[in-house]
Amino acid sequence: MPAAPPYGSGTLSDLVPALLAALGREGFADPLGLPHASSAVLLLIDGLGWELLRDHGKDAPFLAGLLGSPPLHAGFPATTGTSLTSIGTGRPAGEHGIVGYCFDTAAGPLNCLTWRSREDDRDLRDELPPERVQPLRTAFERAADAGVRVLVTAPRYQDGSGLTRAAFRGAGFRRVGALGDLAAEVVDTPEGTLRYAYHGDLDALGHQYGPGSKAWRLQLAQVDRLVESAARALPASCLLVVTGDHGMISAGERIDVDTDTELQRGVRLVSGEPRVRHVYAQPDAAPAVLATWRDRLGDRAWVRSRDEAIDAGWFGPAVTPAAHARIGEVVAAMRGEAVLVRSAAEPLETGLRGHHGSLTDAEQLVPLLVVTGPGT
Repeated sequence: MPAAPPYGSGTLSDLVPALLAALGREGFADPLGLPHASSAVLLLIDGLGWELLRDHGKDAPFLAGLLGSPPLHAGFPATTGTSLTSIGTGRPAGEHGIVGYCFDTAAGPLNCLTWRSREDDRDLRDELPPERVQPLRTAFERAADAGVRVLVTAPRYQDGSGLTRAAFRGAGFRRVGALGDLAAEVVDTPEGTLRYAYHGDLDALGHQYGPGSKAWRLQLAQVDRLVESAARALPASCLLVVTGDHGMISAGERIDVDTDTELQRGVRLVSGEPRVRHVYAQPDAAPAVLATWRDRLGDRAWVRSRDEAIDAGWFGPAVTPAAHARIGEVVAAMRGEAVLVRSAAEPLETGLRGHHGSLTDAEQLVPLLVVTGPGT
Protein backbone atom coordinates (compact mmCIF):
# COMPACT_ATOMS: atom_id res chain seq x y z
CA MET A 1 0.00 0.00 0.00
CA PRO A 2 1.54 3.36 -0.97
CA ALA A 3 1.79 6.05 1.68
CA ALA A 4 -0.87 8.74 1.58
CA PRO A 5 0.27 12.32 0.90
CA PRO A 6 1.28 14.11 4.13
CA TYR A 7 -1.81 16.31 4.40
CA GLY A 8 -1.41 19.03 7.00
CA SER A 9 2.37 19.10 6.87
CA GLY A 10 3.58 19.21 3.27
CA THR A 11 0.97 19.25 0.50
CA LEU A 12 -0.43 21.84 -1.89
CA SER A 13 -3.46 22.27 0.37
CA ASP A 14 -1.10 23.61 3.06
CA LEU A 15 0.43 26.28 0.83
CA VAL A 16 -2.00 29.22 0.83
CA PRO A 17 -2.60 29.04 4.60
CA ALA A 18 1.18 29.08 5.02
CA LEU A 19 1.47 32.14 2.79
CA LEU A 20 -1.23 33.94 4.77
CA ALA A 21 0.61 33.13 7.98
CA ALA A 22 3.76 34.54 6.36
CA LEU A 23 1.80 37.75 5.74
CA GLY A 24 1.15 37.92 9.48
CA ARG A 25 -2.53 36.99 9.42
CA GLU A 26 -3.77 35.15 12.49
CA GLY A 27 -5.73 31.93 12.25
CA PHE A 28 -3.61 30.39 9.46
CA ALA A 29 -1.03 27.66 10.08
CA ASP A 30 2.38 27.49 8.40
CA PRO A 31 3.86 23.99 8.52
CA LEU A 32 6.28 24.96 5.71
CA GLY A 33 8.36 27.56 7.58
CA LEU A 34 7.99 30.36 5.04
CA PRO A 35 9.70 33.70 5.78
CA HIS A 36 7.61 36.69 6.81
CA ALA A 37 6.72 39.17 4.08
CA SER A 38 4.52 42.17 3.35
CA SER A 39 3.18 40.70 0.08
CA ALA A 40 3.32 37.30 -1.55
CA VAL A 41 3.06 35.66 -4.98
CA LEU A 42 2.34 31.99 -5.57
CA LEU A 43 3.45 31.14 -9.11
CA LEU A 44 2.05 27.80 -10.27
CA ILE A 45 3.88 26.22 -13.20
CA ASP A 46 1.56 23.51 -14.44
CA GLY A 47 3.42 20.21 -14.76
CA LEU A 48 6.59 21.29 -12.92
CA GLY A 49 7.45 18.11 -11.04
CA TRP A 50 10.26 18.03 -8.49
CA GLU A 51 11.96 15.01 -10.07
CA LEU A 52 11.73 16.55 -13.55
CA LEU A 53 13.32 19.79 -12.36
CA ARG A 54 16.03 17.88 -10.51
CA ASP A 55 16.81 15.77 -13.58
CA HIS A 56 16.80 18.71 -16.01
CA GLY A 57 18.42 21.35 -13.85
CA LYS A 58 20.89 22.29 -16.60
CA ASP A 59 17.96 23.60 -18.62
CA ALA A 60 16.68 25.66 -15.67
CA PRO A 61 19.71 26.74 -13.61
CA PHE A 62 17.90 29.48 -11.69
CA LEU A 63 15.05 27.22 -10.61
CA ALA A 64 17.38 24.31 -9.88
CA GLY A 65 19.44 26.60 -7.68
CA LEU A 66 16.39 27.06 -5.45
CA LEU A 67 15.89 23.33 -4.79
CA GLY A 68 16.98 23.56 -1.15
CA SER A 69 13.61 23.00 0.50
CA PRO A 70 11.99 19.56 0.73
CA PRO A 71 9.40 18.99 -2.01
CA LEU A 72 5.69 19.19 -1.46
CA HIS A 73 3.19 16.47 -2.35
CA ALA A 74 0.46 17.40 -4.78
CA GLY A 75 -2.22 15.34 -3.06
CA PHE A 76 -4.40 12.69 -4.65
CA PRO A 77 -5.19 12.55 -7.46
CA ALA A 78 -2.15 14.47 -8.70
CA THR A 79 -4.03 16.31 -11.41
CA THR A 80 -4.63 19.96 -12.24
CA GLY A 81 -8.30 20.33 -11.27
CA THR A 82 -7.81 18.67 -7.92
CA SER A 83 -4.52 20.43 -7.16
CA LEU A 84 -5.76 23.91 -8.03
CA THR A 85 -8.85 23.42 -5.89
CA SER A 86 -6.66 22.19 -3.03
CA ILE A 87 -4.58 25.36 -3.38
CA GLY A 88 -7.61 27.60 -3.59
CA THR A 89 -9.50 26.09 -0.67
CA GLY A 90 -6.60 24.99 1.55
CA ARG A 91 -8.32 21.59 1.80
CA PRO A 92 -7.65 18.12 0.31
CA ALA A 93 -9.91 16.53 -2.30
CA GLY A 94 -11.91 14.57 0.26
CA GLU A 95 -13.17 17.88 1.64
CA HIS A 96 -13.49 20.10 -1.43
CA GLY A 97 -14.91 17.29 -3.56
CA ILE A 98 -13.02 17.78 -6.84
CA VAL A 99 -11.85 14.18 -6.73
CA GLY A 100 -10.16 13.99 -10.12
CA TYR A 101 -9.89 15.19 -13.69
CA CYS A 102 -13.27 13.64 -14.42
CA PHE A 103 -15.79 12.08 -12.02
CA ASP A 104 -19.42 11.05 -11.90
CA THR A 105 -22.14 13.44 -10.73
CA ALA A 106 -25.93 13.61 -10.77
CA ALA A 107 -25.59 15.16 -14.24
CA GLY A 108 -23.20 12.47 -15.47
CA PRO A 109 -19.41 12.56 -15.74
CA LEU A 110 -17.98 16.07 -15.26
CA ASN A 111 -14.68 17.24 -16.74
CA CYS A 112 -13.64 19.69 -14.03
CA LEU A 113 -11.17 21.58 -16.24
CA THR A 114 -13.78 22.54 -18.83
CA TRP A 115 -16.82 22.12 -16.55
CA ARG A 116 -18.46 20.24 -19.40
CA SER A 117 -20.11 16.84 -19.70
CA ARG A 118 -17.86 14.04 -20.90
CA GLU A 119 -20.90 12.42 -22.50
CA ASP A 120 -22.21 15.18 -24.80
CA ASP A 121 -19.87 18.15 -24.13
CA ARG A 122 -22.62 20.40 -22.79
CA ASP A 123 -21.70 23.27 -20.49
CA LEU A 124 -22.65 22.23 -16.92
CA ARG A 125 -22.12 25.54 -15.13
CA ASP A 126 -25.88 26.07 -14.83
CA GLU A 127 -26.84 22.46 -14.13
CA LEU A 128 -23.91 21.93 -11.74
CA PRO A 129 -23.04 25.37 -10.35
CA PRO A 130 -19.41 25.35 -9.22
CA GLU A 131 -20.41 26.99 -5.94
CA ARG A 132 -22.61 23.98 -5.21
CA VAL A 133 -20.17 21.31 -6.39
CA GLN A 134 -17.45 22.93 -4.24
CA PRO A 135 -19.37 24.68 -1.41
CA LEU A 136 -16.52 25.37 1.02
CA ARG A 137 -15.40 28.95 1.51
CA THR A 138 -12.12 29.30 -0.30
CA ALA A 139 -8.86 30.27 1.35
CA PHE A 140 -9.03 33.45 -0.73
CA GLU A 141 -12.41 34.37 0.75
CA ARG A 142 -10.99 33.77 4.21
CA ALA A 143 -7.94 35.86 3.27
CA ALA A 144 -10.16 38.75 2.20
CA ASP A 145 -11.90 38.54 5.57
CA ALA A 146 -8.46 38.92 7.17
CA GLY A 147 -7.77 42.12 5.24
CA VAL A 148 -5.63 40.67 2.44
CA ARG A 149 -6.16 41.77 -1.15
CA VAL A 150 -6.22 38.60 -3.27
CA LEU A 151 -5.60 38.45 -7.02
CA VAL A 152 -5.63 35.62 -9.57
CA THR A 153 -3.43 36.16 -12.63
CA ALA A 154 -4.09 33.62 -15.37
CA PRO A 155 -5.01 33.20 -19.06
CA ARG A 156 -8.24 34.89 -20.11
CA TYR A 157 -10.03 31.56 -20.75
CA GLN A 158 -9.90 30.87 -17.01
CA ASP A 159 -11.78 34.06 -16.12
CA GLY A 160 -15.26 32.94 -15.03
CA SER A 161 -14.60 29.28 -15.76
CA GLY A 162 -16.25 26.62 -13.63
CA LEU A 163 -12.95 25.62 -12.03
CA THR A 164 -12.04 29.24 -11.25
CA ARG A 165 -15.42 29.73 -9.59
CA ALA A 166 -15.00 26.51 -7.59
CA ALA A 167 -11.41 27.06 -6.49
CA PHE A 168 -10.66 30.78 -6.43
CA ARG A 169 -13.80 32.59 -5.34
CA GLY A 170 -13.02 35.78 -3.44
CA ALA A 171 -10.14 36.91 -5.64
CA GLY A 172 -9.96 39.58 -8.31
CA PHE A 173 -8.94 38.31 -11.77
CA ARG A 174 -6.16 39.69 -13.97
CA ARG A 175 -6.05 38.30 -17.52
CA VAL A 176 -2.67 37.59 -19.15
CA GLY A 177 -1.70 36.18 -22.52
CA ALA A 178 2.05 35.54 -22.50
CA LEU A 179 5.16 35.28 -20.37
CA GLY A 180 5.81 39.02 -20.49
CA ASP A 181 2.56 40.25 -19.03
CA LEU A 182 2.58 37.39 -16.52
CA ALA A 183 6.00 38.54 -15.26
CA ALA A 184 4.85 42.16 -15.23
CA GLU A 185 1.86 41.26 -13.06
CA VAL A 186 4.02 39.24 -10.66
CA VAL A 187 6.42 42.12 -10.02
CA ASP A 188 3.53 44.60 -9.69
CA THR A 189 2.26 43.07 -6.44
CA PRO A 190 1.60 45.77 -3.85
CA GLU A 191 1.95 45.41 -0.09
CA GLY A 192 -0.83 43.54 1.66
CA THR A 193 -1.57 41.47 -1.45
CA LEU A 194 -1.56 37.72 -2.07
CA ARG A 195 -1.33 36.93 -5.79
CA TYR A 196 -1.83 33.51 -7.35
CA ALA A 197 -0.35 33.33 -10.88
CA TYR A 198 -0.60 30.46 -13.37
CA HIS A 199 1.41 29.32 -16.39
CA GLY A 200 0.32 26.21 -18.30
CA ASP A 201 2.51 25.72 -21.39
CA LEU A 202 5.04 23.36 -19.78
CA ASP A 203 2.26 20.91 -18.94
CA ALA A 204 0.79 21.14 -22.44
CA LEU A 205 4.12 20.26 -24.06
CA GLY A 206 4.74 17.47 -21.56
CA HIS A 207 1.45 15.87 -22.51
CA GLN A 208 2.04 16.27 -26.24
CA TYR A 209 5.73 15.44 -26.59
CA GLY A 210 6.55 13.82 -23.26
CA PRO A 211 8.32 15.23 -20.19
CA GLY A 212 12.02 15.61 -20.90
CA SER A 213 11.48 15.93 -24.64
CA LYS A 214 13.33 18.64 -26.58
CA ALA A 215 10.22 20.84 -26.77
CA TRP A 216 9.55 20.38 -23.06
CA ARG A 217 13.14 21.22 -22.11
CA LEU A 218 13.15 24.37 -24.22
CA GLN A 219 9.90 25.46 -22.57
CA LEU A 220 11.41 24.76 -19.14
CA ALA A 221 14.26 27.10 -20.07
CA GLN A 222 11.72 29.83 -20.89
CA VAL A 223 10.02 29.29 -17.54
CA ASP A 224 13.41 29.57 -15.84
CA ARG A 225 13.97 32.96 -17.48
CA LEU A 226 10.48 34.07 -16.48
CA VAL A 227 11.09 33.30 -12.83
CA GLU A 228 14.60 34.75 -12.81
CA SER A 229 13.48 38.04 -14.37
CA ALA A 230 10.53 38.31 -11.98
CA ALA A 231 12.66 37.47 -8.94
CA ARG A 232 15.17 40.22 -9.77
CA ALA A 233 12.39 42.83 -10.03
CA LEU A 234 10.31 41.81 -7.00
CA PRO A 235 9.24 44.58 -4.64
CA ALA A 236 11.08 44.72 -1.34
CA SER A 237 9.60 42.36 1.25
CA CYS A 238 7.65 40.47 -1.43
CA LEU A 239 7.75 36.68 -1.12
CA LEU A 240 7.69 34.62 -4.34
CA VAL A 241 6.90 30.91 -4.05
CA VAL A 242 7.10 28.76 -7.19
CA THR A 243 5.59 25.30 -7.33
CA GLY A 244 3.81 22.85 -9.64
CA ASP A 245 0.48 21.08 -9.47
CA HIS A 246 1.86 17.63 -10.32
CA GLY A 247 4.78 15.90 -11.96
CA MET A 248 4.52 13.69 -15.03
CA ILE A 249 5.61 10.32 -16.44
CA SER A 250 6.10 9.19 -20.02
CA ALA A 251 3.55 6.55 -20.96
CA GLY A 252 4.80 2.99 -21.26
CA GLU A 253 2.40 0.08 -21.57
CA ARG A 254 -1.08 1.17 -22.69
CA ILE A 255 -3.97 -0.93 -21.42
CA ASP A 256 -7.12 -0.10 -23.38
CA VAL A 257 -10.23 -0.32 -21.21
CA ASP A 258 -12.47 0.14 -24.26
CA THR A 259 -11.22 -3.06 -25.89
CA ASP A 260 -10.61 -5.16 -22.77
CA THR A 261 -13.76 -7.19 -22.13
CA GLU A 262 -12.55 -8.32 -18.70
CA LEU A 263 -12.18 -4.74 -17.44
CA GLN A 264 -15.64 -3.87 -18.80
CA ARG A 265 -17.48 -6.68 -17.02
CA GLY A 266 -19.91 -5.36 -14.40
CA VAL A 267 -18.81 -1.74 -15.00
CA ARG A 268 -21.28 1.12 -15.44
CA LEU A 269 -18.75 3.93 -16.02
CA VAL A 270 -14.99 4.43 -16.15
CA SER A 271 -13.88 7.98 -15.40
CA GLY A 272 -10.76 9.75 -14.15
CA GLU A 273 -7.74 9.75 -16.48
CA PRO A 274 -5.11 7.28 -17.72
CA ARG A 275 -3.05 7.24 -14.49
CA VAL A 276 -5.99 7.22 -12.05
CA ARG A 277 -9.32 5.63 -12.84
CA HIS A 278 -12.59 5.91 -10.97
CA VAL A 279 -14.55 2.76 -11.76
CA TYR A 280 -18.30 2.86 -11.11
CA ALA A 281 -19.88 -0.57 -10.89
CA GLN A 282 -23.29 -1.78 -11.89
CA PRO A 283 -25.62 -2.59 -8.95
CA ASP A 284 -24.20 -5.30 -6.68
CA ALA A 285 -21.19 -5.80 -8.96
CA ALA A 286 -18.56 -3.80 -7.05
CA PRO A 287 -16.87 -6.79 -5.31
CA ALA A 288 -16.54 -8.68 -8.59
CA VAL A 289 -15.27 -5.59 -10.42
CA LEU A 290 -12.67 -5.02 -7.71
CA ALA A 291 -11.45 -8.62 -7.96
CA THR A 292 -11.29 -8.49 -11.75
CA TRP A 293 -9.38 -5.21 -11.92
CA ARG A 294 -6.93 -6.40 -9.28
CA ASP A 295 -6.31 -9.64 -11.15
CA ARG A 296 -6.11 -8.03 -14.58
CA LEU A 297 -3.76 -5.18 -13.58
CA GLY A 298 -1.63 -7.05 -11.05
CA ASP A 299 1.47 -5.15 -9.98
CA ARG A 300 0.91 -2.46 -12.61
CA ALA A 301 -1.54 -0.66 -10.33
CA TRP A 302 -2.69 -0.14 -6.78
CA VAL A 303 -6.34 -1.18 -7.04
CA ARG A 304 -8.47 -0.43 -4.00
CA SER A 305 -12.13 -0.29 -3.16
CA ARG A 306 -13.51 3.15 -2.47
CA ASP A 307 -13.58 2.50 1.28
CA GLU A 308 -10.03 1.12 1.24
CA ALA A 309 -8.72 4.20 -0.58
CA ILE A 310 -10.55 6.50 1.82
CA ASP A 311 -9.38 4.59 4.89
CA ALA A 312 -5.80 4.74 3.59
CA GLY A 313 -6.05 8.54 3.51
CA TRP A 314 -5.54 8.91 -0.24
CA PHE A 315 -8.11 11.72 -0.47
CA GLY A 316 -7.23 13.31 2.87
CA PRO A 317 -8.03 12.73 6.55
CA ALA A 318 -11.73 13.52 6.04
CA VAL A 319 -14.12 12.74 3.18
CA THR A 320 -17.48 14.46 2.92
CA PRO A 321 -20.61 12.59 1.82
CA ALA A 322 -20.58 14.51 -1.48
CA ALA A 323 -16.96 13.57 -2.20
CA HIS A 324 -17.64 9.97 -1.17
CA ALA A 325 -20.39 9.68 -3.76
CA ARG A 326 -18.08 10.96 -6.53
CA ILE A 327 -15.28 8.46 -5.88
CA GLY A 328 -15.60 5.26 -7.90
CA GLU A 329 -16.47 2.03 -6.11
CA VAL A 330 -13.05 0.93 -7.38
CA VAL A 331 -10.01 3.23 -7.62
CA ALA A 332 -7.07 2.19 -9.80
CA ALA A 333 -3.84 4.18 -9.30
CA MET A 334 -1.19 3.14 -11.80
CA ARG A 335 2.37 2.21 -10.95
CA GLY A 336 5.50 2.38 -13.09
CA GLU A 337 4.70 3.83 -16.52
CA ALA A 338 1.54 1.87 -17.42
CA VAL A 339 -1.57 3.82 -18.40
CA LEU A 340 -5.25 2.89 -18.65
CA VAL A 341 -6.43 4.48 -21.88
CA ARG A 342 -9.89 4.57 -23.49
CA SER A 343 -9.36 4.61 -27.25
CA ALA A 344 -13.04 5.01 -28.15
CA ALA A 345 -14.23 7.39 -25.42
CA GLU A 346 -11.01 9.41 -25.01
CA PRO A 347 -9.10 9.47 -28.31
CA LEU A 348 -7.23 12.69 -27.43
CA GLU A 349 -6.01 11.49 -24.02
CA THR A 350 -5.16 8.07 -25.47
CA GLY A 351 -2.64 9.60 -27.87
CA LEU A 352 -0.82 11.72 -25.30
CA ARG A 353 2.76 10.85 -24.35
CA GLY A 354 2.85 12.41 -20.89
CA HIS A 355 0.45 11.56 -18.05
CA HIS A 356 0.01 12.13 -14.31
CA GLY A 357 -2.40 11.59 -11.44
CA SER A 358 -1.16 8.64 -9.42
CA LEU A 359 0.73 8.18 -6.16
CA THR A 360 4.27 7.71 -7.50
CA ASP A 361 6.93 10.24 -6.50
CA ALA A 362 7.32 11.25 -10.15
CA GLU A 363 3.72 12.49 -10.12
CA GLN A 364 3.29 13.53 -6.50
CA LEU A 365 6.41 15.54 -5.72
CA VAL A 366 6.43 19.22 -6.68
CA PRO A 367 9.06 21.83 -5.79
CA LEU A 368 8.77 24.47 -3.10
CA LEU A 369 10.99 27.25 -4.45
CA VAL A 370 11.18 30.38 -2.30
CA VAL A 371 12.53 33.81 -3.31
CA THR A 372 12.30 37.07 -1.39
CA GLY A 373 12.45 40.53 -2.90
CA PRO A 374 15.57 42.68 -2.62
CA GLY A 375 16.15 44.41 0.66
CA THR A 376 14.69 41.61 2.84
